[in-house]
Amino acid sequence: MEKRSSTAAADTSVRPFRIEIPQADLDDLHHRLARTRWSAGVPGTEDWSRGVPADYLRGLADHWAGGFDWRGAEARLNAFPQYLTEIDGQDIHFLHVRSEKADATPLLLIHDWPGSFVQFIDVIEPLSRDFHVVVTSTPGVGFSGPLSSAGWNTGRIAAAFTTLMSRLGYGSYGVQGNGGGAWIAGEMGRIDPGHVRGVHVNGLVTFPSQDPADFAGLTEGEQARLERLQAFRDDKMGFNAIQSTRPDTLAFGLHDSPVGQLAWIVEKFKEWTDPAKDLPEDAVDRDTLLMNVSVYWFTGTAGSSAHLYYEMSHDPSAWAPRERGTVPTAVAVALPSDVTVRRFAERDHHVVRWTEFESGGNFLSLEQPERLAEDVRQFFAELG
Repeated sequence: MEKRSSTAAADTSVRPFRIEIPQADLDDLHHRLARTRWSAGVPGTEDWSRGVPADYLRGLADHWAGGFDWRGAEARLNAFPQYLTEIDGQDIHFLHVRSEKADATPLLLIHDWPGSFVQFIDVIEPLSRDFHVVVTSTPGVGFSGPLSSAGWNTGRIAAAFTTLMSRLGYGSYGVQGNGGGAWIAGEMGRIDPGHVRGVHVNGLVTFPSQDPADFAGLTEGEQARLERLQAFRDDKMGFNAIQSTRPDTLAFGLHDSPVGQLAWIVEKFKEWTDPAKDLPEDAVDRDTLLMNVSVYWFTGTAGSSAHLYYEMSHDPSAWAPRERGTVPTAVAVALPSDVTVRRFAERDHHVVRWTEFESGGNFLSLEQPERLAEDVRQFFAELG
């Protein structure tokens, strides 16, 4: 499963890695898909308002079983040098693609849930023209999982990733993250400002405080984002409530049923991509979406990834007041979908660049890879 690569770091604790899913696991997936016991649903509820429609999910599952080429996807992922290293008792999986420019800035990329390192597959090449690219798998997700212990909250993950970059020999580097990855990226800047050169985020969730002044003078667009945030909290937080309270109970179903895992993930790609797109594959390539779901399935990390929500929910420090970040920060905002309010972002971070995307959603690295890569490139160029 491991093969030495010319790009391996000198540290012997970093082990080269290749994805090699046993054929028996692939056969088992196809067998389970073929034997799915389908829910009948309720007549007249065939849209997405109550979750993933049965007809849509059947079609996607059929493609997963008969049209999707996992071996081709595996080869595509293995084209990037991959490694494992143990940090704080947990294996961390990452890609390390060095630029041809010897003096390129190192750049760490951090994914969101229910994404994985797969969500950066389209930005690695354009970013590697100017950066030494390191793409992590968050502890508990994909080939960084399952979790070896409890307690993997945002601060612990951020500390592990600063250790990773130090282990790779990078004394100064940038970080990019989206959604939950943006939280980790920002925390890395707080705990290691002497080494984190800049932080670029998208899909950043910002919250007002209890001060009524937070709502004074908001633009029409900012008011719409706050309304979007409230609608999300009222109607789209079911996944969060379950994963934050009973991740183990959920895990039994998702770990045993590939269609259950597929539905759990694809719902978020519907709700968190550009709302102008009718279906998830209108925003994100269908086979890339299935590649991401397959990583969760083959690694059995539905449960351990859910535990990350539990840890954050039960971590008193996660919501405690903290000092404003000092590391230069760039915020990319997808206007149709994001809930980011600039004054709240500037309250918490040292925002020096603000870019608004007219289209897109939380997964800009898949929805608009070239545009996102260019925004990252410009930000770090401006830092000098």
